[in-house]
Amino acid sequence: MEEKDEDSGAFDPSIPEEGSSAPPPGWLDSVSGYEDHLGDCTDQICPPPPDFVPQPENDRNASVPKVMVPQVSEDVAREALLKFVGKKWTYSSKPAQNLVFKDLKPFTVYRYRLETFTESRSSAWECETYTGQFVDGPQYGMIPQPWQVEVQYPPKFTDTVQKVRVPHTSSVKPCYQCRGKGRVRCTHCHGRGRMQCISCHGSGHGRNRRCAGCHGGGRRVCTWCHGSGHRTCRKCNGHKKLLHFIQLTVTWKNQVYEFIPDRQPEFPMKKFEKVSGEAFFIDESLLVYPVDGFPDQEICNASKEATQEHLLKYSASSRILQQRQTIELVPLTHAFYSYNGKDYDYFVYGTENKVYTTKYPTSCSIL
Repeated sequence: MEEKDEDSGAFDPSIPEEGSSAPPPGWLDSVSGYEDHLGDCTDQICPPPPDFVPQPENDRNASVPKVMVPQVSEDVAREALLKFVGKKWTYSSKPAQNLVFKDLKPFTVYRYRLETFTESRSSAWECETYTGQFVDGPQYGMIPQPWQVEVQYPPKFTDTVQKVRVPHTSSVKPCYQCRGKGRVRCTHCHGRGRMQCISCHGSGHGRNRRCAGCHGGGRRVCTWCHGSGHRTCRKCNGHKKLLHFIQLTVTWKNQVYEFIPDRQPEFPMKKFEKVSGEAFFIDESLLVYPVDGFPDQEICNASKEATQEHLLKYSASSRILQQRQTIELVPLTHAFYSYNGKDYDYFVYGTENKVYTTKYPTSCSIL
């Protein structure tokens, strides 16, 4: 038997092929204030108006009070080590209980943090299936500019994303993927409703007998469209029309800069990222100003660089809503002790009294 043509079924030319995933050029209306939109649902950044950009005062600084370095007692240092050892199943608690302290050396560790709470806005064309719902078009009022759209603000210094439909930008148009038909041509059978039999590869027979899959015809009903040659349009769900509108995406983000002077080569700085300190200086305003007169000059330099960098970086494409700078004193104590005639050491750090050590007196092993 000759191979059958898989496309030799009934074909309805009125059913279109599935269109592109985005509206074609010129399909959507031009909206004042949103002219840069291409209609491909790509977010376009909306920089804030010039009057939304705060202007810093020249030569203004922030003063910081004096602070005392916290002390860690032997009891606290021992308790911290016992807690640390308790989480290590290969460590014995006996050395921590019986060790003899030789010295507890506290260090002054400052952590500077600058937080800049920003708001950015972007917009893009979106659409949904039109089933007769209200259409908020331009006839109902002036279309607000991106930064005129009212939104509900979250608590300060919290990351949040809010999507808002821009008022009066809605319109109804035929579905661009099915050209308003509600259905598209099946891509598996090319609209024929039948496909080449996968059992006999279109020959109609196999092993000297008629193919049971297609009863010798060489073709079978398309399992994707059940023989209809088309399927419901996935874009409009068969409703033939789409409601288009501009969606505004408002992003609030807390931009954080942290700095700790690295002066302890034996202690890994990344350990400080997961512990707390004691904040003794908190300065919050629309714009904060560089720290001045603090005894640690590296902290002053970091404050000056960070405040300038954040202002330049985030005021260009977003709106600065609030800034906050803090200086924390992060406890760090180097504990020296002896056990069974040998010397050891470890660090106690953070207000949580975490422990870092590279060597512990005894450990057990399982053979």
